[in-house]
Amino acid sequence: MISRRRFVGITGIAAATASLLPLDAAHANTLDSSLPPAIAALKSRKSEATPITREERAGRQEHARELMAENSLDAIVLMEGTSLKYFTGIRWWGGERMFALVLPAKGPSYYVCPAFEEGRARELIADAPDGANPDIRTWQEDESPYRLLAQGLKDRSLTSGRIGIEETTRFVFSDGMAKAASRATFASATPVTAGCRMIKSAQEIALMRLAAKVTLSAYEAVYRSLREGMTQHQVSELIDAAYKQLGFPGEASVQVDAYTALPHGSATPQTIHEGSIIMIDDGCTVEGYQSDITRTFVLGKVPSGPAGDKMKKVFETVHRAQATALATARPRVECGAVDAAARKVITDAGYGPDYKYFTHRLGHGLGMDGHEWPYLVRGNTAKLQANVTTSNEPGIYIGGEFGIRLEDDMHITESGGELFTPQSPSLEDPFGRA
Repeated sequence: MISRRRFVGITGIAAATASLLPLDAAHANTLDSSLPPAIAALKSRKSEATPITREERAGRQEHARELMAENSLDAIVLMEGTSLKYFTGIRWWGGERMFALVLPAKGPSYYVCPAFEEGRARELIADAPDGANPDIRTWQEDESPYRLLAQGLKDRSLTSGRIGIEETTRFVFSDGMAKAASRATFASATPVTAGCRMIKSAQEIALMRLAAKVTLSAYEAVYRSLREGMTQHQVSELIDAAYKQLGFPGEASVQVDAYTALPHGSATPQTIHEGSIIMIDDGCTVEGYQSDITRTFVLGKVPSGPAGDKMKKVFETVHRAQATALATARPRVECGAVDAAARKVITDAGYGPDYKYFTHRLGHGLGMDGHEWPYLVRGNTAKLQANVTTSNEPGIYIGGEFGIRLEDDMHITESGGELFTPQSPSLEDPFGRA
């Protein structure tokens, strides 16, 4: 998985690589020959991750059927992506060829699959809730998969049914289904898919908590390995190495000095110096579940004088905004109210109004996707519920100078919000273990 943030950095690597020279002979092959001590000391945590079971996925499908009834849907259609994996455990890549699961509110599900992929499909479906005796309908390259989907609806007396389409489905597929099943009504499946996925089980929470802790461990090890003269791409390589030590795939974007004022960064080559302000952002994946954490800090000491005092003030303001959002977030509070609480802290400190310096929403849902429902943004009147997970990431970005964002992953409990990882204490001691 390449996030949009990492993509910004990757697009600049090719141009930058030719001009990157080793810092000195002793470190020319740091990642090839030996790791910095803080990274080398990291141990794999893979044994702590317990996979989601077939039984839990079966329960998810039953919950989906309940939500279909509540939302007047007769079936939902899932194609490649995280919703398919959420409900079945199937990770599918099919490109332009249609592979779909149709999950009715009542009765057995069925699959539509390219004929030449049937072997692969049966191997994956075997671990799905309906894997013992799946209904797989195959189509040859010169045949229409949409006709098979429509026939399946007819076989289940859903020819005139109301069918939900998962939100990431490509138009070419949704259009083909609508034309082949012209008597059916097609609608959004989001009330069902997001309705299930927003509320995390204890097992999902445990995986996300582990992912957040793994990310923070990687960041801290890299922080303790930084030295003057490194480029942002070399720091990214250290992060890759840290995740490899910890046993999970992960990535991060790294921005330095004025480029930290761009919330999702820049591809411009950047070099770290003593007193540089550095922003590291993104996360890892643990059994399909994501973390998303940002730390902003300086290399060494904050510069003395007005510039350093301004950095400290901004950090303290962002820190208070994050703490205020955490204290506001609880069941039955509107998503928009959590954004408003954090934004007021930033505006009252002189960094407003509205999106002038805090240029984005406070947070986004988090789970199998790095960004999913719900969104902590102005105008969102949806109310938080227990076991919703979101990011909590206020920021202040001062163009041409610097930006500071603090991001931790937030779990809504029955009694309020909790962060999976401790808040960052300061610019000079971002992990609180100096």
